[in-house]
Amino acid sequence: MFRLLKPAKSGHFSLVLSLLAVSTMLTPLAVLAQSGDKPIALDEVVVSPTGVPTPAREIASSVTVVTSQEIERQQRRTLPQALAAVPGLNIVQTGGPGGLTSVFMRGTNSNHVKVLIDGIEVNDPSTPNRSFDFGQMLTTDIERIEVLRGPQSGLYGANALGGVISITSKRGEGPPKVTGSVEAGSHGTFNQSIGLSGGNDRFDYAFSVSHFRAEATPITPPELVPPGGRRNPNSYDNWSYSARLGARLTDTLSVNWVGRYIDGQLLFTGDSGFPSLPNSFRNSQNYRQAFTRGEVVWDPLGGQFVNRFGVSYSNQDRSDRRPNAAGILGLPTENLGERIKYDWRGDLKLTQSQTLVMGLQYENERFDTPNKTVSNGNKGAFLELQSNWTDRFFTVANIRYDSDDKFGGHTTYRIAPVFIVPGTDTKLKASYGTGFKAPTLSERFSDSRPAFNFYGNPDLKPEESRGWDVGFEQPLLNGQLNVGATWFHNDIENLIVTNAARTSYANVGKATTQGLESFVALELSPQFKVRADYTFTLARDDIARQELLRRPRHKVSVTASWNPIEKLTLSATLIYVGARMDGNRDFSIPRMRAPGAAIVNLAADYKVDDKLTVFGRVDNLFDKRYENPVGFLVPGLSAFGGIRVSL
Repeated sequence: MFRLLKPAKSGHFSLVLSLLAVSTMLTPLAVLAQSGDKPIALDEVVVSPTGVPTPAREIASSVTVVTSQEIERQQRRTLPQALAAVPGLNIVQTGGPGGLTSVFMRGTNSNHVKVLIDGIEVNDPSTPNRSFDFGQMLTTDIERIEVLRGPQSGLYGANALGGVISITSKRGEGPPKVTGSVEAGSHGTFNQSIGLSGGNDRFDYAFSVSHFRAEATPITPPELVPPGGRRNPNSYDNWSYSARLGARLTDTLSVNWVGRYIDGQLLFTGDSGFPSLPNSFRNSQNYRQAFTRGEVVWDPLGGQFVNRFGVSYSNQDRSDRRPNAAGILGLPTENLGERIKYDWRGDLKLTQSQTLVMGLQYENERFDTPNKTVSNGNKGAFLELQSNWTDRFFTVANIRYDSDDKFGGHTTYRIAPVFIVPGTDTKLKASYGTGFKAPTLSERFSDSRPAFNFYGNPDLKPEESRGWDVGFEQPLLNGQLNVGATWFHNDIENLIVTNAARTSYANVGKATTQGLESFVALELSPQFKVRADYTFTLARDDIARQELLRRPRHKVSVTASWNPIEKLTLSATLIYVGARMDGNRDFSIPRMRAPGAAIVNLAADYKVDDKLTVFGRVDNLFDKRYENPVGFLVPGLSAFGGIRVSL
């Protein structure tokens, strides 16, 4: 058992992996997630596995919680940074802040993850694979992130083969409060934020404005620059605005509204030729993203039957401009993705121990490119029964039916039981679920490359998955030490790939992903906590009989926090991503072995008084030169510092 966790000898990482093996293994951080200065607790509440707040000890699904306290303590400024240490995920960013960022969950494709921000689906209909670009979101106003792993279409519908990432923004509470921060550092970084929030039992509000700027992040490996060529750094500028309002109109009726607007510009080095070489002039890419949701909550029976009626809207506009031989940017190429969604959900408490969750949804998505405009609709209905059979046995079961305007109906489901062993409090858990992903509008209808004789395929079928996991969690030493492990397995069929003639798409792919997530969390004292996670992943293309790209077999993350004195907080993070298969920068070499690497980050936070905090951090402490993906350097040794004010 212990040998299973220990990979091939890898230098100074063998000690970390041995520690994980001896202490046993991992799964949902949600049960054991650190939350600021609070001790690790088994009764933490999670929402994403069932849609309703539920104690984590009653949940079988593998879910990781990242809190605002953790984000602030580790000084993670972007969403990819906040997700970097989460088990089961591989984060791939094409070079520094603002670069295109994909998330591979449990070995599934990057477009198999459904992303929600305050209940708004933000997967982009205008991209060829309908994936969300994580690189454009800042963390200033994030309250918590829940990473739910495994097929989740029984509750969430399409695009959730690998899992769901649900992001919740901060809600105002208490007396009016103004917060602000200023930060500067390496790569021409200069960040600012300001927020206003407050609330009472009738009305709450929260407003936030954030500006992130990194002027000169070197991301092109020097050996790729042609002789006499220019090595340009990336430049990224992001303005993000968000608002959240809530009002309790009567004892039974409430209304909520959230809005978010992101305006980002990335200057980056493009490629030309084949095999391609980096250009001497930079491309320009602009992102404008608008997300909003309004919701009416009707509770006529004092919590026995809570109804939510909502409407969500997302608009994601990308424009690209390429330079000519003189470096002058040409006319922009526009791509617009739009989605509107109407939904109702009812939470009916049948008995004290049985809750029925039901819902109806309708959504329409549209993409608009220079060559074509296409839209498509989908209707969905689901039922979920959440049961507490005893104080030690819990189950959640759901089933969902989706009817797509183009490819018809699809049924998915999930069941997840939990049993807490008397005497030892060992948590035994398992789940089995199905998932599907509808073909994207681009895959079905886009003729964006007629010059290359490449066209969409309107007859594509949905990708489908079946997945299960089984695991345990064990508290020891009165909860000071917690260990756990989960084995997962996914079978994916009808994968959409480029056909053999390279003229269109076809349903010919089949893949299997499986592996182990394990953890050990230790609280030596209320002032010192450490957690280590290890993920082992095997992801194979069953048709080609080879490893899938950008899925490392081994990932280790270790996080530690220490309060040597009341006002000072120190934290350290080590993230090791193992070797993996990848293509080179332009895929003229379609398969090559990419080496692994470890990145160490340090952060310090000193609270001068109730109003002023001074902070600083060092990223990539040992200046590790590492490419992820191949051809794009991870930023080297970097230092940052600033102040935070709360009034």
